[in-house]
Amino acid sequence: MSSEVKVPALGESVTEATVGQWLKQPGEAVAADEPIASLETDKVAVDVPSPVAGVLGQQMVAEGDTVTVGTLIAVIEEGSGAAAAKPAPAPAKEQAAEKAAAPAETEAAEEGGDGSPVLSPAVRRAVLEHGIDPATIKGTGKDGRITKDDVLAAAQNKSASPAPAPASAPASDTGGERKTERVRMTRLRQTIAKRLKSAQDNAALLTTFNDVDMSAVMAAREKYKDIFAKKHDVKLGFMSFFAKAACLALKDIPSVNAQIDGDEIVYFDYVDLSVAVSAPNGLVVPVVRNVDKLGFADIEKAIGDLGKRARENALTMEDMKGGTFTISNGGIFGGLMSTPIINPPQSAVLGLHRIEDRPVVVNGEIVIRPMMYIALSYDHRLVDGREAVTALKTIKEAIEDPTRILIDL
Repeated sequence: MSSEVKVPALGESVTEATVGQWLKQPGEAVAADEPIASLETDKVAVDVPSPVAGVLGQQMVAEGDTVTVGTLIAVIEEGSGAAAAKPAPAPAKEQAAEKAAAPAETEAAEEGGDGSPVLSPAVRRAVLEHGIDPATIKGTGKDGRITKDDVLAAAQNKSASPAPAPASAPASDTGGERKTERVRMTRLRQTIAKRLKSAQDNAALLTTFNDVDMSAVMAAREKYKDIFAKKHDVKLGFMSFFAKAACLALKDIPSVNAQIDGDEIVYFDYVDLSVAVSAPNGLVVPVVRNVDKLGFADIEKAIGDLGKRARENALTMEDMKGGTFTISNGGIFGGLMSTPIINPPQSAVLGLHRIEDRPVVVNGEIVIRPMMYIALSYDHRLVDGREAVTALKTIKEAIEDPTRILIDL
């Protein structure tokens, strides 16, 4: 007797998704409630669990297919792991693309018909970007599957090894075969593209800059980090300082924390902070609720939890809802300066960047200080230049003198 596996409810107003990855292959044993596939909606990834224990039978859809709520995607057969059933055949054009771009689809240690390892789309992209032969990579994932981290580690080892001296070649040699690949955009990436373009088309975007001396915050962090971690079981980072500093600015300049709704302006007496996080499938902005009422430890815990779940594709629709203001930290990737784009319908976003020692003038003397450029992009339809500059200056002053955060200045 077999049991059907159908696409579950995906959340409010979400009716369709893309099959991102099969987590189980036909013939593999599955436990009740164990995820067998991952679906990508326009906001988050959703795991599809098996309704019963048994063996995965036929896969009715292929990776990359679009499915709607209630669609039959697989069947679970009775048993404990037998001969593998065959997955549903991919469309002819997809088969041709997979053959041309081999190694192909699922992130696994199994081999394709030609003996090449089978890879997920994300891993395949990483392999092509870094020029790594997947046959040389030892997978650390489940059942020996190759993960994206395995590819990145192999790329680092490759770059660390001295390159062999190139053999002399005729002037007409083009340097070998040149390849291209077409990869369908994930539903999340399509949504990111639409929202960012919509922000440019519909808002009057402008960015103001300032720089911040991080000496005081770095000194406070160094002095209290061990006591803080011991008491709260979380590391004291820079994000909590900037979150609290932003709350001061938003309280003084309400329009930076407001939104345009038709011909009305919506003001909020609270701060729901959207935090830009890099996830496997793209940038997501989960929300920390009522950050203006949270202490440093609660902010650090909330941001750490959201970041962890984003990397694990475990965020829910509820995690993504709302948000009145956004902080995006490009500094963790080494960015020196940027003009971040607002997260509609919000009216402003704070961009953080890397800290580097630079010469600055203090009391008439040139000294070396750890400096960071900060940027505030805003919707000029709602926020005037004076308000934007004042808000950013308030954040700068609070970071350079953290006592202001404690006494609400």
